[in-house]
Order: sequence, then C-alpha cells, then structure tokens
Amino acid sequence: MITYDVAIIGGGPAGYTAAERAGAAGLSTVLFEKNALGGVCLNEGCIPAKTLLYSAKVFDTVKHASNYGVGAENACADLPKIMARKNKVVKKLTAGVRMRMKECHVTTVEGMAVIKGRASDGTIALACAGESYEARRLVICTGSETFIPPIPGLDGSGYWTSREALQAKETPKSLVIIGGGVIGMEFASFFNSLGTNVYVVEALGEILTGMDKELASLLRAEYTRKGVTFYLAHNVTAVNETGVWVEKDGETFALPGEKVLLSAGRRPVTQGFGLETLAVDLFRGGIKVNEWMQTSLPNVYACGDVTGYSLLAHTAVGEAEAAARHIVGGKASAGMSYKAIPGVVYTNPELAGAGATEEQLQAEGRAYSVKKIPASFSGRFVAENERGAGVCKIILSEDETVIGVHLLGNPSSELIVIAGVAIEKGFKARELASFVFPHPTVGEILKEALGGFWK
Repeated sequence: MITYDVAIIGGGPAGYTAAERAGAAGLSTVLFEKNALGGVCLNEGCIPAKTLLYSAKVFDTVKHASNYGVGAENACADLPKIMARKNKVVKKLTAGVRMRMKECHVTTVEGMAVIKGRASDGTIALACAGESYEARRLVICTGSETFIPPIPGLDGSGYWTSREALQAKETPKSLVIIGGGVIGMEFASFFNSLGTNVYVVEALGEILTGMDKELASLLRAEYTRKGVTFYLAHNVTAVNETGVWVEKDGETFALPGEKVLLSAGRRPVTQGFGLETLAVDLFRGGIKVNEWMQTSLPNVYACGDVTGYSLLAHTAVGEAEAAARHIVGGKASAGMSYKAIPGVVYTNPELAGAGATEEQLQAEGRAYSVKKIPASFSGRFVAENERGAGVCKIILSEDETVIGVHLLGNPSSELIVIAGVAIEKGFKARELASFVFPHPTVGEILKEALGGFWK
C-alpha cells in the first residue's frame, strides 16, 4: 500500500485543480473520482450549459440578422445537433483534464473513495474499488447535489433537473421552471430562444437572489418582453397530471407544462464517503474551513461546493489553489479571499456582478454612492447590440474606493474580471478611471461611468 502526500476525493474544478497544483509541486498525489473527471461543472453543469447557451445566442443573432442589414431567412435550431456539439465540447475538455493529471504525475482512480479513519500520526486511511490507500493530507472536494424539495407529486412527475435538461432529445412546447436562480434563468433563456413557452416560478419577490436587484429586475423585464412568464412570490404546492400548482396570497392555480424543470438550488455532499469517521466541524450544511481551507483537523482540507459557502466553479478553483499553497508553503502562503468573487448569469443579455450590492450595503447600514450609466455610452456596445439592454453600475465607499460593480449586457461575463481586480486590490475610483481602455470596446463603459474621476 502506497502512502501519498496528498489524497483528493472528487475530480471537479476544486479536485483536479488541487491535484494539478500538488502534483506540479512534486508531491505524490492521488485523485479519486466516482463518475468522470471534471465533475458536475464540466460534465453536466457549467460547460455543457454554456455550450447550449452559445448555440441559442447564435440562433437569436440569426433570427434578428435583419437588424444588422443581413438576410438570413428560414433559420432553425436543430436540437440533436446542438446536443451533439455540446457532447463534443465536453469530451474535448475532459480529455484535457486527464492530460493535465498525467503531466503532473497525478494518480487517478475511478471509483467511490471512502474514508476509513485517521491514525494517531494523522495519516488518513481510504478505500476505493477494493484497494486501500493512505495519505498524509486529505482534500475533500465532493461538490454539491441538486436540492429536491418535498413537493407533493413531484417524484412521479418525470421532472427534469439540470442533468436531464442537458440531455433533452426534443424541445418541449412548454416548460415550467421551479426556481428563478442562475440555473433556472439560464435554462429559461435557452428554451425561450428555441421557441418553448417558458414559465418561471420563484418563491421570492425577485429572480436571481444575491445579484444586484435593480439589474435582475431589468433582466426579468427583458425576458418578459421575449415571452417568458414570471410568477414571483409564488409557492409551488403540488405537481400532478394537470400541471404545476402554485399559490400566492391564498389563490391557487395550475400552470400547464409539457415538462417541469426543478431548479431550487444545490446543497453540499457530506454523506456517503465516510466523513463521519473524521468528525470534522460542519457549518450551514457544509464543512467548516479556515482561510487556507483547513477543516478542524489540520491535515484535512475541504474545497468547493462541499463547504457550502460559494457554490461556483471559479470559487472552487481559488479555494483549491489556496489549499495547495498552504500544503506546499505553510501559513506564509496567501489564504482564500472572497472579497470580489464574480457572479455571472449567462443569459442573453448577460448579467454579472462582483463585490457588494446596494441591498447588502443597505442591510449593513454602510454609506455608499453609485455611478450608473446605460451601456449605450459605449460605441462598441451600440454597434454590436441592436436594441440591446445594458447598464453599468459602480458602487463606491465613502472614500471613493470601488467596492461593487454590476453589469447588464453582453459581454458582461468577460468584463467583470476587470471589476473584480479593482475591488480585490482596493482601487480608488480615480485609479480605475486613470487606465487607458482600448477604443472602441464595451469595457470602456467602466471608464465612462467614472468620468468625473479623471483628474
């Protein structure tokens, strides 16, 4: 039996990043994955979903090509071909992850790893596929799973989660989406583009909780214009052959849908792999960690969705890098910072944000100011987004430090990293405004919003 320097359970973004960094640093590393390398994100989440959304975006562009002086009649969306392209993209990227593991001399083991316990010297014992393993350090990256609420009749309804939606064989004529979060809105965008009648049911008063409320409202208005119907502050009470039953203020009615997509959130996976043998501290349903991603046991780390803190793939990568830095370099290494984690909704138009929202600052009683302008102040945006909606909102603290940026409009997902750097590094408004942005670019909107800080 080989004793590894590092063992990692879970081959998603957190797991394969930790494995790559540890292996590249010369540590003997073993990575266990029960399904497929890349985890949920690469195989049935981020990457396949964004591949489908790009196909939908291309279709949207073709349908409205006349707005740009281009003729493109009889456009159609071929769902089987769209799905085939998605599968090709996933296959290519998973092969890339396998190659990276090989290049970094990481041992990969297919199967469900189970923790057997921790010896007096701290060594962790594990078992997988009938073999035994030991490791001096353990990194738990077991991810999250779809939360299934106890809705009467849901189990027998043949509902979709994101997994089934990503494998759809046909475009449904109508779709009821339970949950107006990021996943729900992205699938609303995709199926709306393909011609499905989409209904979104959200228990709260606005979609996209945690994002800037004003911009979320504008995005909802845009999709209402496109034909999506929203039922805010409505609770789902049952699912049966007559449809999805919803209730608000005592009024109950059914929404007929050919398919039902459940998008009510995700929760950390902390069961089924022997975590209880280590008795680590838990917090809010996930594993409690410090800034270096250590659990209550110093040689046991947890990264990614299993911590229950920020269920985003890029957060998982950052956490894995923080853990790897600590494993290699000790406490002198930089810990994980959550100051400017970008959040992105890959709808069309995109919505993105980093740092504080107005709602958060108001709840905390913190003073702030807002610089906000339409994206139409960018010539490039106007040229590429005929009749497109867009807003740039920059939030400043009392001393004019950039503490939040929120963007609506394409390509917000690519621009938000600029904002994230500014927030993380504590830029003043005048410092961000002093940079020379290339012209014409949509990114200039950030500089335009801070036009009064040029001096």
